[in-house]
Amino acid sequence: MQPTRARRALLPGMLAIAVVLAACGKDNKPPAAQTPEVKVVTLKDETVTLDTSLPGRTSPYRIAEVRPQVDGIILKRLFVEGSDVRQGQQLYQIDPSTYEATAKSAEATLESSRLLAQRYGKLVGEEAVSKQQHDEAKAAFLQAQAAVDRARINLRYTKVLSPISGRIGRSLVTEGALATNGQATALATVQQLDPIYVDVTQPSTAILRLRRELANGQLQSAGANAARVSLVLEDGSTYAEAGRLEFSEVAVDQGTGSVTLRAVFPNPRHELLPGMFVHARLAEGVKTSAILAPQRGVTRDLKGQATALVVNGGNEVELRVIKTDRTVGDKWLVTDGLKAGDRVIIEGLQFVRPGAKVKATEATTTAAAPAPASAPAAASAPAAAKS
Repeated sequence: MQPTRARRALLPGMLAIAVVLAACGKDNKPPAAQTPEVKVVTLKDETVTLDTSLPGRTSPYRIAEVRPQVDGIILKRLFVEGSDVRQGQQLYQIDPSTYEATAKSAEATLESSRLLAQRYGKLVGEEAVSKQQHDEAKAAFLQAQAAVDRARINLRYTKVLSPISGRIGRSLVTEGALATNGQATALATVQQLDPIYVDVTQPSTAILRLRRELANGQLQSAGANAARVSLVLEDGSTYAEAGRLEFSEVAVDQGTGSVTLRAVFPNPRHELLPGMFVHARLAEGVKTSAILAPQRGVTRDLKGQATALVVNGGNEVELRVIKTDRTVGDKWLVTDGLKAGDRVIIEGLQFVRPGAKVKATEATTTAAAPAPASAPAAASAPAAAKS
């Protein structure tokens, strides 16, 4: 009987506790789900100047190896290694003593043959000598003149002169060395550095793609700017002087499948030295009605495909698989998958998924105008196909 009475005594308290808990449960109901907010950028057609970044190396505008043209011992070196020299400036002095003696001997022979020819010229009229003797005397005189000229030339060649103006490198010989006409080793090398060449290579596939796009009207010619080239140095800085495209090879290298392009750049401060690795940016053309998508709104799926989340007319999120060609500043140049008027999500991507309802607001950007589009030489053509 006692347990029954105890349970009866506890029953009112338990009922009160249940009422309180029920009331609390009503007050703590979860709130209704809110529509996530995202920031979007509305795409529009833009005009973009496309260019290509090509690797290359600098080479001197002119290069001349200084070689002796006569034999002899080098007596003096008359230049400072690494300095600028002028065309015709004397660089070395070869011992001239034997050539001076040869020149004097030739001059003496010339004078003797001249007097003999004059004497025979008077005597042939009096028939004191035959015409043959007179002709032989004249021929000997002419040979003596040639011998004098040759001796003077050899004497002049003992002064080794710079064939061009430019910067001379280190001397490969010293005083006392024997110089030989036609020797394999140059005495020194002079290079003209202003202006300077930049040789770059472009895949033949990129040239074919460019011609095809120009023929189809997908690209417009860049006009006079097509021949202008800018340069990016090894440290990433931009070279101050603009260059100009000189020519391209008429044949494709069978080993690399590329074509060599040559540009010439002013180099007044000699900042560019032969052999430097650089990147040249060449204008390809102007693309009208280009679609540029912010890089913040483009991601990659597990297959490596470029994707973007777009808000449609019903404020629902759509997943788009897109194709990109190259970067333009902080944007992607899109060739397929997006069009003008699409609203691409750039903020709040982590809170939404395809099919979800969202509240989209236009993002305010203060970015500068798009830079020219650039594509690496080896990847510019196949980039659209692989993206």
